[in-house]
Amino acid sequence: MYTKDELRELKIAFWESFAAYCEVQPYLQGRKKIWILYDTKIKGVELKFDATRNGAYVILEINHRQEDLRLEMFEKLSWYKETLEKDFNEGLIWDICFVRETGKEVARIYTEKTGIDIHRREHWGEFFHFMAQKMYLLERNFLEIADYLRE
Repeated sequence: MYTKDELRELKIAFWESFAAYCEVQPYLQGRKKIWILYDTKIKGVELKFDATRNGAYVILEINHRQEDLRLEMFEKLSWYKETLEKDFNEGLIWDICFVRETGKEVARIYTEKTGIDIHRREHWGEFFHFMAQKMYLLERNFLEIADYLRE
């Protein structure tokens, strides 16, 4: 078991190592910013990574405070499902009502890799490969439809 301080240090080391991994990936080089994440230019829509004891997650999250706006954006995204899922042979997971640990309800469209644990440094390579590759694809597909979502 880790203490709180040890967990904090582990997570810092993980994310710093992930950033270093991304910097040397040929398909990510030459980009002004490696990831757009919170800067989608669409209110309440963010791209996220999550790494837990259960696995790695690459997420498109709709987190409008107002449920009707959140559902409306989820519906708009569903119109472009084919574009978003392009390059994802296994498809994406569409969760209209995901409840975060904090209790906040959001909608999520994501892909996951289970069976890996952030606490095991020997799994970090699998995390990094999965997260970088899948976010690259999700971000690219999202940017194809972003202008339509702003309308």
